[in-house]
Amino acid sequence: MLLNGLFPPITTPFYPDGNVYFKKLEHNVERYSRTPIQGIVVLGSTGEAILLSDQERRDVFKAAREAAAPEKVLIAGTGIESAIETLRLTEYAATLGYDVAMVRTPHYYKRQMKPLNEATFYRTVADRSPLPIVIYNFPQATGYDMPVEVVRELADHPNIIAIKESCGVLEKVKAEIAETGKSPAKRTVQVTETQQAVTRRMLAVPAAPQGGEVVPASALGGAPAAVAAPPKLKTRTKEVGFQVLVGSAQTLEDSLELGAVGAILAFACPAPTICFEIYSAWKEGDIALAQEKQKRIVEAAQKVVGEFGVPGVKYAMDLNGYYGGPPRLPLLPPTAEIKAEIERLMADIRN
Repeated sequence: MLLNGLFPPITTPFYPDGNVYFKKLEHNVERYSRTPIQGIVVLGSTGEAILLSDQERRDVFKAAREAAAPEKVLIAGTGIESAIETLRLTEYAATLGYDVAMVRTPHYYKRQMKPLNEATFYRTVADRSPLPIVIYNFPQATGYDMPVEVVRELADHPNIIAIKESCGVLEKVKAEIAETGKSPAKRTVQVTETQQAVTRRMLAVPAAPQGGEVVPASALGGAPAAVAAPPKLKTRTKEVGFQVLVGSAQTLEDSLELGAVGAILAFACPAPTICFEIYSAWKEGDIALAQEKQKRIVEAAQKVVGEFGVPGVKYAMDLNGYYGGPPRLPLLPPTAEIKAEIERLMADIRN
């Protein structure tokens, strides 16, 4: 799976009583689907995945998948502390049509998370997973940092295709890109004629029959009336190596310059457009424009995400037309003082 581009790790909306607000989840996903982002991460750290029950995770996966446009890459955050539970959730995501599984590093027994434990966990999951695996390293939350040497070793596994590196340290990002670039493992992926990723849901759409005749809508999962079938998807293949994505919006342009292929950014939850504009300007070779747009979001990204966390991200979403709403306990909504600061930071960052 080609992972070039920008992916917001979407939030999980809640009612004030703490129950999942599925209608607002669908609203957010539908709106993200109309932006130029490449895909969506469901139940990453920003999605408060660790605070949900197993059934809630499954229900959130299903609701988000049903609301997402078929051309958007869907990444399921399936990492749980044990390999067996991670695999069970990954298998469920695969049945829904997700494209990739993002698996965070287990961390409850962090003193035991030696390189051999980490490598064995990921190999075990990847050996049995029906979906390609993205490693998720987030030391600010897990309390330990996966070494570059372990990432390099895992890059050789045929079903481990990428890492989301959220340490925020450019020197480490540079080292990971250099070391994983030495891996002989290459993957042949399907892309569109415009070099965009081809998702599982795009391939599941029935091709138009020869002659352009209509087909029953029931064949497309719709109403009984006859409708014109969509044109056959034209694809080509592309060879890609191990892909490094970053999780720090304030260093996005620098990370792309180092060789990162894209980013999974919590700041893209309230501000997907400007984050994409940084990526797009860099991709088109307009480095000055990319740097100019990067400067606009540095302070906001650092404070809204890094300092205020999920409650801050959700309030920033409320300001920009998405539904953020309250976090789930033990997280608390931002105070009036923090809300005023977020309003100041986001005043010039709209969608």
